[in-house]
Amino acid sequence: MGFSIEGRTAIITGAANGVGLAIARHFADKGANVMFADMDEAKLIKECGERPDDGNMRYFAGDLRERLTMANLLSATLDAFDRVDILVNGSRQMITSDPLDLDDQSVEQMLTQNVMTALRMTQLVARRMIKQAEDREDGQVGAIVNLSSIAARRTHPSLLGYSVSSAALDQMTRSMAVALAPERIRVNAVAFGSVMSTSLKDTLREHKNYREDIEDHTPLGRIAAPDELAQTVQFLSGEGSGFVTGQIITVDGGRTLLDPVAAPAH
Repeated sequence: MGFSIEGRTAIITGAANGVGLAIARHFADKGANVMFADMDEAKLIKECGERPDDGNMRYFAGDLRERLTMANLLSATLDAFDRVDILVNGSRQMITSDPLDLDDQSVEQMLTQNVMTALRMTQLVARRMIKQAEDREDGQVGAIVNLSSIAARRTHPSLLGYSVSSAALDQMTRSMAVALAPERIRVNAVAFGSVMSTSLKDTLREHKNYREDIEDHTPLGRIAAPDELAQTVQFLSGEGSGFVTGQIITVDGGRTLLDPVAAPAH
């Protein structure tokens, strides 16, 4: 067993920016066939080229909250690469919540974006993985990795919706891991703390002291680079983690080991 993903086909959602983009690039660099999926077509074209028709990178633009869009994404992947071996659910949203506002829709929005989209993609792709593995008796059939957050275990009022959706995603990961284990499909999640994503860059520009606050509350004393998260996702996608399923791997520089009254998770 090893950590290679060369020659495998991966769908990466949320692949136009930040963490999702870093994972998609990393997988492509490691020799995987990668379908970059996101709503932002302009940025996808910038990364993959306007009409990529060869090589190991393709893109698909659409709103994955729509089931037809999900089906079309899978079809596009099969047309390009004939199969799918890895799914990374990286399409995520983080907006602030007002816990006392009866009209606040943030919880519903983030449950739809961060949980239901990942669940429906997992179900759809898992069915394809099972179908294409009917003649295989040994080895891994597929790997699914969800991108979660340490916000699932930390409390801050303004992150109510994000925290609730992260906790729900963690439990969905465990439940689907048990459901898909008989099919030899592994389901895990990566819960990360502060990673230099697009949204965090925007936050740091608006709040100049936030970087110092994060670093002070992170034992390793820094913000992670997106590529560090990508390597963890690669581990969970390869045969080297062949006996790992239903786990929420924390990548946060030790931040959750400290007093939870520290800076809010991001």
